[in-house]
Amino acid sequence: MKTTCAALFALIFSGATMLAQSPTPAKAAPAAKPMPKVDPDALHKSALVIDTHADTPQRFVDDGYDLAHPTGVEHVSLESAKRGNLGAEFFSIWVEPTQYKGHYAARTLELIDSVYQQAAKHPDAMMMAYSTTDILTAHREHKLAALMGIEGGHSIENSLGLLRDYYRLGVRYMTLTWSNSNDWADSSGDDTNLKIPHTKDGLTEFGKDVVYEMNRLGMMVDISHVSDKTFYRTLVVTRAPVIASHSGARALDNAPRNMTDDMLRAVAINGGVVQVNFFSGFVSQKWLDAWVAQSPERDKAEAVLNAKWKAQNKPVPYADYDKFTKDWADKIPRPPLSELIDHIDHVAHVAGIDHVGLGSDFDGIPSLPQGIDSAADLPKITEALAARGYSASDIKKILGGNLMRVFGDVERISRELKSTEERPRITQKSE
Repeated sequence: MKTTCAALFALIFSGATMLAQSPTPAKAAPAAKPMPKVDPDALHKSALVIDTHADTPQRFVDDGYDLAHPTGVEHVSLESAKRGNLGAEFFSIWVEPTQYKGHYAARTLELIDSVYQQAAKHPDAMMMAYSTTDILTAHREHKLAALMGIEGGHSIENSLGLLRDYYRLGVRYMTLTWSNSNDWADSSGDDTNLKIPHTKDGLTEFGKDVVYEMNRLGMMVDISHVSDKTFYRTLVVTRAPVIASHSGARALDNAPRNMTDDMLRAVAINGGVVQVNFFSGFVSQKWLDAWVAQSPERDKAEAVLNAKWKAQNKPVPYADYDKFTKDWADKIPRPPLSELIDHIDHVAHVAGIDHVGLGSDFDGIPSLPQGIDSAADLPKITEALAARGYSASDIKKILGGNLMRVFGDVERISRELKSTEERPRITQKSE
């Protein structure tokens, strides 16, 4: 081996010597073409901007909120969407698991209906969308594409039939769990709580059926909120790319809801996308630590609020709870916008530029980074990315291109599965 290596080295060395002695001068390497300068304002106005998570439907149902008439406390309105060039919004269909226990489906249907009502009221400004084609149509017509994602698998009440009904009504992704584990998947919110039953492998057999049926339907599988064990089991089971509709990087903020670098890389291998959450508590470790430190005092105040409304035999109105959490969040200085960009940057570097996007959590969180007060401020993200040297094409991927690719892949795989299956599975309850 040594003789062979020595001979090979001698051959390389002699060749290099001959080249060095050659009378023909070596050609200079062509100068690298300078990257075209990015105009953030023009770029943002021309981009298809997609946000995969806004909790605004709670306000539609509980507060009678109308997107055309913002009161100043909402993050999403028709006006702010237009100013921020928001092209498509996935409205979150989230059912509080304790308050609505026993009638998850009824609440889910109310929330779904509320999105349709908004689209019906404002046909010149928004339209319901169910596919990548619909999103592009809305973009061409300068309308907000309204899509829906269910946040928490408890909404299907252990029924694949109900899952299919939600798809028929326009739901295009489902987060397998919210902060609560269900009968077939585990949540990062309670996976260390030994008093709560958990699955053995992250998904029960019924849970695997749910993932398969979502693949077959063309409903994106969302792994935000799930436990690490459920995350990895889902990636083994799914036939289609997954999304994390609103998650950050755990390396920068050690919240269980955020994703480790290994998880980010696994999403990339799967072909999926991580949509970065804007909540201060998932963006800044310093902010999260302060929020946790105030929790004993905050919990006592929340108990008083709950008791006040319980005495009236009513749940806490969404507007009241929203104000309560914002008042407590305002006691903590908001993190700089740069920390949100750090998360986008981190996911782009670890998972790759094709696997990162935006999942704001608008209207569902009490604190946002400085400078982000509503959808109108989305151009500031484009400006910040351009300042860090991202190219125009890469910024467009982050703003919406990556999500469109994944959504398109999910649609394609759905067509392939439907063409090879005689009929859907009919499992109705967890095993």
